[in-house]
Amino acid sequence: MTVVRRAEQRTHETPNAVMTTLASPSLGGAGQSLWQVRMRAGQVGPEHVMDREQVWTVVEGTMTVEPFEALAAGDTVVLPAGVTRRIVAGPAGVTALVTGAGDGRALLPDGTDRGIPDWIA
Repeated sequence: MTVVRRAEQRTHETPNAVMTTLASPSLGGAGQSLWQVRMRAGQVGPEHVMDREQVWTVVEGTMTVEPFEALAAGDTVVLPAGVTRRIVAGPAGVTALVTGAGDGRALLPDGTDRGIPDWIA
């Protein structure tokens, strides 16, 4: 059993969001990663593809997963591997919990490999 204490969690800030790693391969050896995403009102993430499935649950606020669905607090979306997506925060921003494979790689729509995001590793 591994316990990840608050002091061990990692925070990564990009121009689009703040991600806090709660569990990952580098935090106790989990095969799955779990992280929190916070986006301010109107923030838009980059268009990208993940090579592994991810599950997103909205905790607060709203978001749209383009080109799919608008989601509100309590909603969960399963994003399959290989599908182009973009996350857009709603008018009050969004906080979501996300889980996916600890070795999930981010790709640009043209196939350029951006590697494993720091908050997933």
